[in-house]
Amino acid sequence: MSRILVTGGLGFVGGRVAAALAAIPEYEVVVSTRSEKIAQVDWLPNAQVVSCDLMSDDDCHRVCQDVETVIHLAALNEIESGQNPQQALLVTGLGSLKLLEAAQNAGVHGFIYFSTAHVYGAPLVGVINESVIPRPAHPYAIAHKTAEDFILAAGDRSMIETLVVRLSNAFGAPTHSEVNRWTLVVNDLCRQAVTARTLSLRSSGLEQRDFIALDDVGRAIIHFLRPEVDWDDGIFNLGGENSLRIIDIAKMIQARCESVFGFKPGIQRPEPSTGEKSDPLTYEIVKLKATGFELRRRITQEIDATLMLCQTAFGCQ
Repeated sequence: MSRILVTGGLGFVGGRVAAALAAIPEYEVVVSTRSEKIAQVDWLPNAQVVSCDLMSDDDCHRVCQDVETVIHLAALNEIESGQNPQQALLVTGLGSLKLLEAAQNAGVHGFIYFSTAHVYGAPLVGVINESVIPRPAHPYAIAHKTAEDFILAAGDRSMIETLVVRLSNAFGAPTHSEVNRWTLVVNDLCRQAVTARTLSLRSSGLEQRDFIALDDVGRAIIHFLRPEVDWDDGIFNLGGENSLRIIDIAKMIQARCESVFGFKPGIQRPEPSTGEKSDPLTYEIVKLKATGFELRRRITQEIDATLMLCQTAFGCQ
């Protein structure tokens, strides 16, 4: 069996990645969390849960022992990073370096790092592929780009096989309701639909984002772990080829809510300003598709599952 460490494996994206991997008999999955309280989780019965503080050399060394591949998602989120840029650089930047060095010393074969599409800049508009020069603007993106550079440099020196995955806007049902990512636009709107029966947008909703279902995120990582897949220069965009305006995704959630629950929540938003327009966005994954990967695009299923989780966790008024 191939032993795989998923850092941040109890989080929003990490939980779904860990669950996808744990469903494959050939993989022995270990998930790490920064919490010191360790307990087996019922939604991940086939994985081991361990504690790891990225600032601790001893912890990083311990969790990397006998591991074939590290999938690294542990980082400060965009809200935490914006509130404390120094901590973002410390945890996401230095913490990733510490884990990388521990992986090298432990003889880990591969290191997959989850970065963000936002390293390309803000706002994300136009055609974005891996040849676009990154220009991160937010502390969250700057910290991720710092980690990227250390990881790619190690790969260039053939110290360890490395892969940087620049993820666009992943959406779908978290593995459990305690995942504190209800500020993400799809999660937030699904929760609003269930608890308030109204979808309130903070903006006019004309801005476009690329959305990828969490199902496809997990499938992409499994794809990258196949020995015949070439990691090339180590940088891949991971998106859904699904650029939508925020108002469009709100209308999709509205329609699914009516189908699943039998009621249609209203949509409230500020009126677009004079001359405001929707700048097009194409987040290309041509490079990824050239390796043989195909999106499944389970958009409706992910929205429905998120709505059902919200109903169970937060109740329906």
